[in-house]
Amino acid sequence: MGLSIRNQIPGTVTAVTPGEAMATVRVRLDSGQDLTAAITLEAVKDLGLAEGSAVRAMMKSTEVALATGRVEGLSIRNQLPGTVSDVATGEAMATVKVSVAGGELTAAITRDAVTDLGLTAGSPVVALIKSTEVSLATV
Repeated sequence: MGLSIRNQIPGTVTAVTPGEAMATVRVRLDSGQDLTAAITLEAVKDLGLAEGSAVRAMMKSTEVALATGRVEGLSIRNQLPGTVSDVATGEAMATVKVSVAGGELTAAITRDAVTDLGLTAGSPVVALIKSTEVSLATV
C-alpha cells in the first residue's frame, strides 16, 4: 500500500493512556525525542499497540506548522527542533523541508509565512504538530 503522507518517522511506543473513546500514545522516536499521538481507542486495539510496539509516526505536511523557536503557553505538545534544508515557493504556498533528528519533515505553509519568518536553508526552526494530527502505523 502506498501513502501520500511523506512525513514518516520511526519510533517505539512508550505508553498508552486509554480514555473512553480516544487514547494518547507516547512514542519515543528513534532520535530520542518524544511525540504524542491522540488516536481512537479502537485504532489502538486494531493495531495491537502496547509499550514496546514499533511504529511509524505520520503527519500530513499541511498539519506541520513552523516557528523560529520553542513556543511556550501553547497546547501543542509536539515540538521538534530542526533546520530548514530547502524552501520551494509558489505563488501562494510553499513547501519547507526540515531536517529533524531521525528524519525529515515537510511543512506546507503560506509563502507569506516563509517571508515573515525569514526562512531559508540553514534556518533553525521548530516543527509544531498537534497530537490529534499524528497517525500511527505498525511496522
